[in-house]
Amino acid sequence: MEIQPFTYVAIYFVVWWTVLFAVLPWGIRGQHEAGEVTDGTDPGAPIKANLVPKAIATTVLAGVATVLIVWGMSNPWLQEYWS
Repeated sequence: MEIQPFTYVAIYFVVWWTVLFAVLPWGIRGQHEAGEVTDGTDPGAPIKANLVPKAIATTVLAGVATVLIVWGMSNPWLQEYWS
C-alpha cells in the first residue's frame, strides 16, 4: 500500500493538535498557587503560558509520533498481524 503525500500531512496535522493538548498543561502554575491573583481574572488562570517552548516540543513530539505511525502503517509484519 502506497501512502499519498497529503496523507502524511493530514496524519501530522491530527497528531500535532492531539499532542498540543497533551503538552499544554506542562509546567503551568495558577495565579492562586503563586498568590498573585489579578483582579478580574480567574484564580486558576496561568501566570505564564510558555507557548513557544510548548509549540516546539509539540512539533518535535508530533514528528516522532507521525514517523512511528507511518512506519506502523507500512510495516508488512504489522499489516499481517492487524489483518
